[in-house]
Amino acid sequence: MTVREHLKTNIHLAVPVMMSQLGQVMVGVADNMMVGRVGYIPLAGASLGNAIFYFFMTFGLGVSFAITPLVGFADGEGNKTMGGKVLKHGLTINTLLGIVLFGLIMVMVDYLGYFGQEQIVVEQAKPYLTVIGFSLIPFLIFQSFRQFSEGLSNTRVPMMVSVSANILNVVLNYILIYGKFGAPAMGLLGAGIATLISRIVMAIVMAAYILNTQKFKPYLSEFGWKGFDFTVAKDLLKIGVPAGFQFVFEVGAFGFAAIMMGWISASTQAAHQIAINMASISYMAVSGLGAAAAIRVGNQLGKRNYKTMKRAALTLVAMGAAFMSAAAIVFIIFNKQLPLLYNDNAEVVHIAASLLIIAALFQLSDGVQVIMLGALRGLKDVKLPTIVTFIAYWLVALPIGYVLAFKYNYGAIGLWVGLFLGLTIAAVFVLLRFINLANKRIASAG
Repeated sequence: MTVREHLKTNIHLAVPVMMSQLGQVMVGVADNMMVGRVGYIPLAGASLGNAIFYFFMTFGLGVSFAITPLVGFADGEGNKTMGGKVLKHGLTINTLLGIVLFGLIMVMVDYLGYFGQEQIVVEQAKPYLTVIGFSLIPFLIFQSFRQFSEGLSNTRVPMMVSVSANILNVVLNYILIYGKFGAPAMGLLGAGIATLISRIVMAIVMAAYILNTQKFKPYLSEFGWKGFDFTVAKDLLKIGVPAGFQFVFEVGAFGFAAIMMGWISASTQAAHQIAINMASISYMAVSGLGAAAAIRVGNQLGKRNYKTMKRAALTLVAMGAAFMSAAAIVFIIFNKQLPLLYNDNAEVVHIAASLLIIAALFQLSDGVQVIMLGALRGLKDVKLPTIVTFIAYWLVALPIGYVLAFKYNYGAIGLWVGLFLGLTIAAVFVLLRFINLANKRIASAG
């Protein structure tokens, strides 16, 4: 395939995934924008609640991502029955995991007061975290069917389901946050209930589509309650658990940074939430390219076509670099205007505007690392990247950020500079790692 053909294939595959990922993150963006209109205290409560929630949610998300490369690999080999087995076992694992993660979130709700946050912020966060924590169960059920569909390069329907659910979430936000059409004005709690309802609808619609569409019938011949295969479950966990920790180490670092922002002030914490919420839009969009990388690499790996595999991944990196460069330009030009979409408090807007400049600087690193982590998942290489991700974020980014913020009094900017350094280290490593492994495959094939 020529570079142009790779780009065409990547766009056809990745754009729906990007839109689907954007649909996921826009649920949070809509929540924050609409809650921010109530006041910066509820916005700070959302920051605290989401810092805990995303720590658990991203682990579940990473585990669910194991379905895609295994389905893609089986499809590349022409083994349709194995693709259905992967879905069945992935759905079982993800549903049980969602229940366990919800239980852990419930434990954390009782300890929110121990994170050094203002009490009024804690009181806002508790009921919100309880509700969105329960939404993890339907969310991971949706993810199971979605990753199966995407593993077969069917990316458009998950996109449509995600976007439709996002529209539903915005409508429910309007009704439940502000108390419209006779509903009580529930503020931040209303945003959580809207998110829960939209995720339940997503799970039902996606499951119905996969289980009742004729073209998936050949894959579902062994989809049933009987015949649990521990070998398939082991393969899923072997990829999924390290991938889950990769997300935890990165998102957890930003989540812990949100908690440290609360040590400074509620307004700083609210500003951090605005900036990270804006950065998450570009991140989740380009993570769609990472999902496409896992699909294409896994599929070409199954076909033993290693040169095509390498070129497919590197063209996705080029696409990601272009997209994230554009996002960086937007953040720099509109750094003072974008925070006003969330809140008009002068101090909050000023801090958020400064953080968006740093967010612009790490866009390229963020894009490269998420795409290459997807490519490495497609290669089933997850252990070493997980270790490096931990080192980059928890042994480099957070300690440096803490020192700059609290020892040298750079505050929120110091914390974000540390996060920028961690992202850059992770990006350089995973890029070199993929190129090295791909070259070894090519050389071994003669």
